[in-house]
Amino acid sequence: MNQKVVVTAGAAGIGLEIVKAFAATGATVFVCDINETALEELKQNVPGVLTKVCDISNRSDVESMVTFGAEALGGLDVLVNNAGIAGPTAPVEEINPQDWEKVMQVDINGTFYVTRAAIPFLKKSAAGVILNMSSLAGRFGYENRSPYSTAKWGIIGFTKTLSIELGKYGVRANAILPGAVAGPRIDHVLQSRAEANGTTLEEEKDKAMAIQSLKGFVDPKNIAALVVFLASDSAKMISGQILPIDGDAQAAS
Repeated sequence: MNQKVVVTAGAAGIGLEIVKAFAATGATVFVCDINETALEELKQNVPGVLTKVCDISNRSDVESMVTFGAEALGGLDVLVNNAGIAGPTAPVEEINPQDWEKVMQVDINGTFYVTRAAIPFLKKSAAGVILNMSSLAGRFGYENRSPYSTAKWGIIGFTKTLSIELGKYGVRANAILPGAVAGPRIDHVLQSRAEANGTTLEEEKDKAMAIQSLKGFVDPKNIAALVVFLASDSAKMISGQILPIDGDAQAAS
């Protein structure tokens, strides 16, 4: 599709699958990540990808990165705000305020910094697109995960506002809400729950699946495919939407 794409936190996990999916379409992809080693590995595995180390919680770092990326790409058509951190797991009254602030600084402020810097470039695109990664936790309350849930609900409000403000420039904005994603992270989470509850890993997996109509963890490749579709002309009238990809989950767990 010859798109010029920026992906934040694109060197591993869901971000990496998104980068690979766009590259497969013929897009030119610029990736920022805080992990320099992972970026070097990415360049070896995905020929033609452009990269820069960036901490998206640092505004000056972000502004430099976005300008550098847009210039390296020769413009900007698609911004994928994938970067975010999970934060602490604890009841509200036990959460360290510094931990709360760190989640907001990365997940909310970082997304704002990147988007704000990218908008002037996206306005020049013939078909600008912003895709923000929210979460299942952006649809439901999430016990003991208030910083993360609050941030992911905030991403939805931000996305809706972007859609309204930028529609007149032909720029679309949508939010994607993955559920439990297959991979080492969810395996670690469930194993920790099993150890804490005196249960087996399989029992914890069954509990996790009990809230879903479709039984299974989300394949990161399916998330990447949704991102590529939403960035394409096939989705040119889709904006301001929240799109869950979670097996029809009925709660956050």
